[in-house]
Amino acid sequence: MTRVERWERRAEVPLLLLAVAFLIAYAWPVFDEQLDHDVRTFLSVASWTIWVAFGVDFAARLFLAEERSRYALHHWYDVLLIGLPLLRPLRLLRILALARVLNRSVVGNLVGQVSAYVVGTAVMAVGLGAIAILDVEQDVPGANITSFGDAIWWSTTTTTTVGYGDFYPVTTQGRFIAVGLMVVGIAMVGAITASVAAWMVAQVQPPPADGPQGEAHDRERAPVD
Repeated sequence: MTRVERWERRAEVPLLLLAVAFLIAYAWPVFDEQLDHDVRTFLSVASWTIWVAFGVDFAARLFLAEERSRYALHHWYDVLLIGLPLLRPLRLLRILALARVLNRSVVGNLVGQVSAYVVGTAVMAVGLGAIAILDVEQDVPGANITSFGDAIWWSTTTTTTVGYGDFYPVTTQGRFIAVGLMVVGIAMVGAITASVAAWMVAQVQPPPADGPQGEAHDRERAPVD
């Protein structure tokens, strides 16, 4: 295990908790536009403090990496999410790291693990995408995503790659969010297809035969000393 991997394993749960705190600090003002000014200021300070923590984490990983330029290129999305204020809503996607933690705790075959991972990622992506798109769209002139219901519907159709077109983002930030959800959706469709195919192959594959023929087959597969 490399130094970066040891750091990531130790920092994963604290960063996940910070991501949940960031979600609360980010989403609360989105849902409550009449929020008290002092509370809004506190939440803003908290979200920027957490952003600094994410930046420190990436700087530590970059410092521990053996090939820093290659590591930065491989984790280009972290560089963008930390460096560009325009992509601030997409920082909500960091909470998707919860899917990796849940995946480790799933007991069962590969199909069960993939299914749990995909379902968890899909639910979180839809919810986070809806919050992010509502934040950047609801007060913009000419916007058609102005309520949480509209945002959930748009996020669901975008993540599942259906895209009816009845709701759509009109801002640059909203379009970035749409691209992120499309990428997540395409990846999930591929994972679902692969897991279903693996399940079907497992169902139609005949079990090992009993008797002399099965024993002969087992001897053929046994390693030779």
